[in-house]
Amino acid sequence: MEKSDILYRLAQSVIDMDATRAAEAAAAVIQHNVDPYEAIIEGLAKGMDKVNELFENEEYFVPEILLCADAMYAGIEALRPYLPKETTWNKKKIVIGVVKGDTHDIGKNLVKIMLDNAGFEMHDLGRNVPHAKFVDTAGELKADLVCLSTLMTTTMDGMQVIIEDLKKAGIASRVMVGGGPISPGFAKNIGADGYAKNAAEAVKVAKSLFQEIHVPLILKTSELVSVRRKREGVRCSPEMK
Repeated sequence: MEKSDILYRLAQSVIDMDATRAAEAAAAVIQHNVDPYEAIIEGLAKGMDKVNELFENEEYFVPEILLCADAMYAGIEALRPYLPKETTWNKKKIVIGVVKGDTHDIGKNLVKIMLDNAGFEMHDLGRNVPHAKFVDTAGELKADLVCLSTLMTTTMDGMQVIIEDLKKAGIASRVMVGGGPISPGFAKNIGADGYAKNAAEAVKVAKSLFQEIHVPLILKTSELVSVRRKREGVRCSPEMK
């Protein structure tokens, strides 16, 4: 079986809301020596992208979205044992959650899975998380990074509130924000370095934040936007794509 066929089967199983077929396609990934990381990004996640289009076009509704997500997670769970587990970043603590007023967590969950497999220590607050919860948890854990997610324009402003509250509390955690409505302009207005086009790029952005000298990344994404404060005495180079 060709790799393209396997990736298609992964994507289509998500679109068709079929968790059993997703798990079977994931087994084919291993059997035919396809990169499991690529299978998630180019297969399962691509299927979920199509599902989002169907939802926007009012062809799918909330029940279908949930079943599609179940299929995606079934495939991911089957592939998880075969993902390379990195250890370079395992001492970096990340707090992640969906901001108050928003219950959409599929994108957040995918980012969490990829960061976890990249070796970060993940602390998932879930969805519809009060602003103060992010601040309190980051302070208690001395988190290195806080990831904020939303898919609703009505809750976007809460991200800036959290960032400001972290500063007021003297918490040095860096911040990453993301979701469908996040734009380059919005990211710039709240002090963002840029954005990543998917969960895989979110891992690259997170790692870049912990380099000795940080080079801001502009990585276009509907999944994640990286936000950080400049370190005192360190000049950042111009934004790079």
